[in-house]
Amino acid sequence: MKDNRVLLGFSGGIDSFAAVGLLQAAGYHVTALTLDMRGDSALLEKARLRAGALGIPWRMRSVRERFEREVVDYFTDSYFRGCTPAPCTRCNSRIKWPCLAAEADALGIRHIATGHYFRITSAGGKRYVTRAADNRKDQSYYLWDLPQEILDRVLTPMGTVIKRNIVEELADRRESMGVCFLEGRPCRDFLRSRDKTEALRPGPIIDSAGHRLGTHDGAALYTIGQKKGLDLPPGWAVVAIDTAANRIVAGEEKLLLHRTLEVGECRLIESDEVFGARDIRAV
Repeated sequence: MKDNRVLLGFSGGIDSFAAVGLLQAAGYHVTALTLDMRGDSALLEKARLRAGALGIPWRMRSVRERFEREVVDYFTDSYFRGCTPAPCTRCNSRIKWPCLAAEADALGIRHIATGHYFRITSAGGKRYVTRAADNRKDQSYYLWDLPQEILDRVLTPMGTVIKRNIVEELADRRESMGVCFLEGRPCRDFLRSRDKTEALRPGPIIDSAGHRLGTHDGAALYTIGQKKGLDLPPGWAVVAIDTAANRIVAGEEKLLLHRTLEVGECRLIESDEVFGARDIRAV
């Protein structure tokens, strides 16, 4: 096999652990790379030991400052602007995959991979991120912003795997979940710890006509569509957030439906596929 070396993003969790075996079974020589994003010495030691148990080379690179700037600050700023962030998507496109590719280049390795559940389809000379075989664990959404130069060298060992089979085989290894830098804390507690301007203060909950319905704990602590933690009439949810005025608007769920949308970020593989189309459907 030509180009049979691959650099694997390796946390030491169930999925990256399983990806090693699948890549090796396919004939690849695997080198593990763990990114130090938060100075978590226990996580780094776990990854090192598990790479050692698998008998594969292990490397570590610190990306703490970059992670803080590109992901954590983005997460915090989004909430304080009244927007709902997607930190894992941001991390993949700005941190994980670019760093994996750069390290692979330094080592002279062509292929890169992670333990993510997704597949890649080639068509018309382009590569497209597509859903994994396991729809319940599919992570293709988190990878929508990967550019062609990354996709051209990606292997997807977990793309055809059913997660429950992996969990059964590696039942003694804990599965990692959630936003990593929250470290198990409620999101609102994290946001309070980052509130440098005392923006998180009580304010009004109103309906679309301006009638006051109640009081919230701080507009940035809520997201569009939220019902939990609010004393709202049945079938009502947050339909708008105004962090500048520190107020949230609640209304019937039907008010969440819109015929138009504004796209803030997107990555077009072929622009003609979108701008040449008559209808675009979001699912």
